[in-house]
Formats: sequence, structure tokens, C-alpha cells
Amino acid sequence: MMIKPNRRAVLVGAAALMVPAVARAQSLRVRVSFNDQQVTYQLSDNPTVRDLVSMLPAELEIQDFSTNEKIVHLPRRLDEGGFEAFSDETPGDLCYFLGWGNLALFHDDYTFRDDLIRLGHIEGDVAPLLHKGTYPVRIEMI
Repeated sequence: MMIKPNRRAVLVGAAALMVPAVARAQSLRVRVSFNDQQVTYQLSDNPTVRDLVSMLPAELEIQDFSTNEKIVHLPRRLDEGGFEAFSDETPGDLCYFLGWGNLALFHDDYTFRDDLIRLGHIEGDVAPLLHKGTYPVRIEMI
């Protein structure tokens, strides 16, 4: 006996295929909270982001690094399939640093050197990232 899908199921499935991947990815947002500070990132849709999302929510530690970023060490390395060179570096970018396997939350200018995977970009101001110190951090999907 062959089961035929009903018309509604076929239409819903067809509509989902017609929505561009970019539009579907717009629902990927993450909140980073530490010491009464909070930032939200709009995430890209790539294998590295999907691997990060698979480990959330996470309670980790955030700390200052250099003069232009905060970093978060992850419990494990991420899938590097999202690697793609870029040249439009912007304060507010969220990246994965291939060298150490950590997140880099840039709050000032930086340069891509074939060692970063861009994961997304901040929604709003980078001011919360200027809050100096090392703190417990919670990273969660919203």
C-alpha cells in the first residue's frame, strides 16, 4: 500500500525549500552574558557555527586578550568547515581562532590572517565588551 502525502504537507515542504538559506539562518542568535554585561550576536550559517550551537548553553570564562578582543576557551575544538577568507574585518565580529580553538569577540580593529573563521556579528554596540577583567560567562541561543 502506497501512502500519499496530503496536499498541505507537500505545500509546506515546497515552501521551506523556497526560503533562501540566508533567511533561515537569520534565526541563529546567541547571547553572551558576563558580570552584568550582555551582547547578542547574529550568527552565520556554516559548519563551525552549527558545531558551536550544538554545545550551547555553555558556562565558561571570558577574558581580555590583547587590546582589541575578549576570548572564550571552549571545552573542545570546533568543526573547521566554516573557513572562508574575508577582508571586511569589523569591530563586533565573533570569530573562531584556529590556533587555540577559542572564540574571539572583537571590540576593535583586527586583521584576518588565515587563522580565523567568522561566526557572526554583534547586534548593537561593542561597549559591553570593553568591560575589563576575567569573568564567568554564559553563552546561550536566543
